[in-house]
Amino acid sequence: MFKNIQTVLLIFFGISLNAQEAIPETYINPLDIDYTYMVFNSSKNISYRSGADPAVIEFRGEYFMFVTRSFGYWHSKDLINWEFIKPQQWFFEGSNAPTAFNYKDSLVYFAGDPAGYGSILYTDDPKSGKWTPTASISNNIQDSELFIDDDGKTYLYWGSSNVYPVKVKMLDKDDRFLETGVQKELINLNEEEHGWERFGENNFHPTLKEGYMEGASMTKHDGKYYLQYAAPGTQFNVYADGVYIGDSPLGPFEYMKSNPMSFKPGGFTNGAGHGITVKQTNGQYWHFATMALASNSHWERRLCMFPTYFDEDGLMHAITSYGDYPLYAPNHPTKAGQHTGWMLLSYKGKATVSSSMKQVKKSTANDGDYDITEMTLEKNNSGEIISKVLTDESPKSFWVAEANDEAQWVQIEMLEPGNIYAFQLNFHDEESGIYTRTEGLRHRFTIEVSEDGQNWQTVVDRSKSFEDAPNAYIPLNQPVKAKYVRYNNVKVPGKNLALSEIRVFGKGLGKKPGKVRGFQITREEDRRNASFEWDPVKGAQGYNIRWGISPDKLYQSWLIYDKNELYMRNLDRDTKYYFSIEAFNENGISERTEIKEVK
Repeated sequence: MFKNIQTVLLIFFGISLNAQEAIPETYINPLDIDYTYMVFNSSKNISYRSGADPAVIEFRGEYFMFVTRSFGYWHSKDLINWEFIKPQQWFFEGSNAPTAFNYKDSLVYFAGDPAGYGSILYTDDPKSGKWTPTASISNNIQDSELFIDDDGKTYLYWGSSNVYPVKVKMLDKDDRFLETGVQKELINLNEEEHGWERFGENNFHPTLKEGYMEGASMTKHDGKYYLQYAAPGTQFNVYADGVYIGDSPLGPFEYMKSNPMSFKPGGFTNGAGHGITVKQTNGQYWHFATMALASNSHWERRLCMFPTYFDEDGLMHAITSYGDYPLYAPNHPTKAGQHTGWMLLSYKGKATVSSSMKQVKKSTANDGDYDITEMTLEKNNSGEIISKVLTDESPKSFWVAEANDEAQWVQIEMLEPGNIYAFQLNFHDEESGIYTRTEGLRHRFTIEVSEDGQNWQTVVDRSKSFEDAPNAYIPLNQPVKAKYVRYNNVKVPGKNLALSEIRVFGKGLGKKPGKVRGFQITREEDRRNASFEWDPVKGAQGYNIRWGISPDKLYQSWLIYDKNELYMRNLDRDTKYYFSIEAFNENGISERTEIKEVK
């Protein structure tokens, strides 16, 4: 009886009997998988991991992901946890810009010979790694997309060029995929009308205007055929996927009004191009795509996954807003792929390190190279080495320790305390000396947190882990309040411990920023370009601009830190747009501004 009265009183006063918060399953971009070291560029002694050009399929209720030059592929039951499969027969240098197709849950077909010609492989058991090749029947199939329609008719789309269009040819699935003679040119870039197709970082290059059209992909939805393509270049922040829509796999195709379909030019990790759209078993679509890391090499890339929809007008769009923050997992019943509301607590945190062989700030230059600054050694008043590159929200900047042992550590004092929900550790490859798929690589470390910098609590212990996790995402079972975070190294791949960023996510204890004021938009005479400026918001980390072709279709977004201005070159010349902006900080996101029409 007393227990029941106590329960009523606790509920009356709003005190929870269960202090354990129900933490949903989440994921983050770039995806946390064991990316393969590349054989490409090994002749130049450039060692780096990469994952690009994903081809993801659902087969008998499970998922398989094929990735450029990975010497195998990944398998998942939930689109979150991926396990690598080493095939028994495969291409000598791995696959290149692969394509895969699930035909009626009976066979998986695959193509992606790096030489640009060769056979199509098939299997009825992809988990076994056993594949059967057809006799070599085709050539010039770089960046190919194999599509088999419901009637069994088979199409191969291909093309990777800044001159030539995406093409299609028909194959006979029942006769070794021989060509039937039907071949057509389909689409090409039109940079004069589509600003986002222009070559270069932020769609600008001093000499080259023509972007690359590549990575064709086909999705059939509600009787329509959505031909997707990537532009303008894989190394740039504006790498994106656009769409043309047709009533037949052979076209004609019409440029979709709301392009690009998948676009992520701002934030920590940029790019959302050369991908594929897969339908989950529950009917939800997901767009897997390529993100540009581009630090050791312009071909150093990572993978991302965004929820994708078709609206009432048949417009295809991926939601990339806050796309490199923690997102709800695909198993969430109502918010799959949406931002969890966990914000970045570590931005501009005061980082100190155990040792420093070098610290480098790096960015992609518009002349196709890099802007590089090697920072001088700096210490605080306590004699500790400072590292400003580990909390700057740039994946290209990095810190390299003098060794790779248990004596190496990183400590971050966040600007304000908060409730920590998750960590993301982005390791850097500094002359690792690895040039192919290598088994037995491990990332071993612990993470501690503290409220006062004196009393520490271990919240992550991977000191004996067998996981290879170059972009480790570690959500906690329960949030923990802290102002300090400490990474303690044990052993990671490579000669030296090297990190590009330690990101801490959670909920701040203060106020979210106020609504943005003074939002001004100027569309230039060249209608592909527009400039934006607004009044700085007190306490804001950054801002998120949203836009689209109507007030209810603000499908594109651009997240920036610190600045209160932005210059875009990615608009379609003849399209009217609508814009809104919001501010954010470690405590949350402000109310959006009223939507502005720009003709």
